[in-house]
Amino acid sequence: MSLTLVNCAKRGSPTGGLKDSIPPVFIKSEPPNYTTNFEGNRIRIYFDEYIKLKDYQKQLIISPPLENSVISPQGSASKYVNIEIKDTLEPNTTYVFNFGQSIVDNNESNPFSYFKYVFSTGDYIDSLTVKGVIIDELKSKPDNFVSVMLYTVDSTFTDSIIYNERPRYVTNTLDSLTSFEIGNIKEGEYMLIAMKDEDANFTFQPNKDKIAFLKQFITVPSDSSYTLKLFKEVLETKSSRPRHSGSNRITFGISGPVDSISIDLLTETIPDFRSTISRKTNTDTLYYWFDPKPEIDSLVFKVKGPRYIDTLVAKLRTPKADSLRFTSKTGRTMVLNTPFEIKSNIPLETIKDSLIRVVKDSIPIDYTLLLSERNTNISLTFKTEEKSKYTITALPGAMTDFFGAINDSLSFTTNTKELSDYGNIRFTLTNAKNFPYIIQLTDLKGEVIQERYTTSETVFDFNTLKPATYLIQIIEDKNGNKVYDTGNYLEKRQPEKVIHFGEDIEVNASWSLIKALELKD
Repeated sequence: MSLTLVNCAKRGSPTGGLKDSIPPVFIKSEPPNYTTNFEGNRIRIYFDEYIKLKDYQKQLIISPPLENSVISPQGSASKYVNIEIKDTLEPNTTYVFNFGQSIVDNNESNPFSYFKYVFSTGDYIDSLTVKGVIIDELKSKPDNFVSVMLYTVDSTFTDSIIYNERPRYVTNTLDSLTSFEIGNIKEGEYMLIAMKDEDANFTFQPNKDKIAFLKQFITVPSDSSYTLKLFKEVLETKSSRPRHSGSNRITFGISGPVDSISIDLLTETIPDFRSTISRKTNTDTLYYWFDPKPEIDSLVFKVKGPRYIDTLVAKLRTPKADSLRFTSKTGRTMVLNTPFEIKSNIPLETIKDSLIRVVKDSIPIDYTLLLSERNTNISLTFKTEEKSKYTITALPGAMTDFFGAINDSLSFTTNTKELSDYGNIRFTLTNAKNFPYIIQLTDLKGEVIQERYTTSETVFDFNTLKPATYLIQIIEDKNGNKVYDTGNYLEKRQPEKVIHFGEDIEVNASWSLIKALELKD
């Protein structure tokens, strides 16, 4: 009996009951949803419980766009959504408020998904639709929150409309979809655009936004489904205002292809004045090096690109002088059969091979040397063996920079691993008809790890790969220039076709894979 009483007296922790998983329930709206001949400026949408708006700046899509509407509640709970319209509404137009996943209950944030409030300022609700899918030429999956827009094609239409005017209709793929549907559209002719609109301002900014377009206008109604290919335009080559960043160095920030720009000094200088140009590693910045420093307050330059020319002035100051430095690009581990690379911060004028040594087990070995990247990158190529240690040394005076300064003693150490620490892949193309191709092996972020180029071959080896997960993509190099060419909206040029093989390729140590890649028509 005592044991029974003790057991009966035990207390458990309260569970708190079942978690609420039921979204809010729509009750009514004032005016009613799908109202025609709308004339007011306030809308209220009522629910059966307290709700709040979550991330509505991204989730809420108003089509056609309105600039000055006020939506509440913001930061508090209410049993209704209140819309104050402060824009002048167009006559005979259907407006759609698509709330996406923004309406959630106050306690558990259960969403009332994709609720749409629709009204018309005319006698009827427009009901036509445009559907399609979004793809990204350089990614296996496109970005989230891609806006899809329709612009009316009429007597006032110009191609520049996307730079300075809002679209007639808009929708958004939000955070989970690659397909789209623009609803409640009038019959007519339209230009169809998709945009990764970084500033959410419904205008195209090439320096920030990705874009996709159809070359031909579309006619609504239509049973067609459209495919839009997102791409980032290559910016027109131009330079920002130059800056005197080092005692004998001017910095130019470049947009567009850096290698296509030229920089020429217009200021008259003394006869022995010298200059050279280098590029800051992994950036779109050019350095203009000069010697000696002129006794004037500014330098004037002519900067020229393919469709750009400008005269720019650099005000001279008194910044610190640059000192010669070297770093190892290869690092502590060297992949078999790849060069050892050393980076200089100042362009080099001369290199004395006799003062540079590559040593393995105290024994010097032969190497070849290449100076590249505007005389700032030293590549040392030598025979490598598995699981070995290499020491690269440079005696003082082995390298002389643009200003005549020489290096101090340098020593770098690097090691190779065993072949069994790497993996290998052999790809075979089948049904290959659109040569030439660029075959790229990338990491999961899209960074190219290795690539091959072919005008006829169909078998490719990717060797000494670090254990990791990779993706493969193939570019149809239509113009044969051996690089991927993106599109251009004003030129109505689509990007080169990229074929993504979405399957993850797991590479393990001491592992080889033979895989066929079928190219479909």
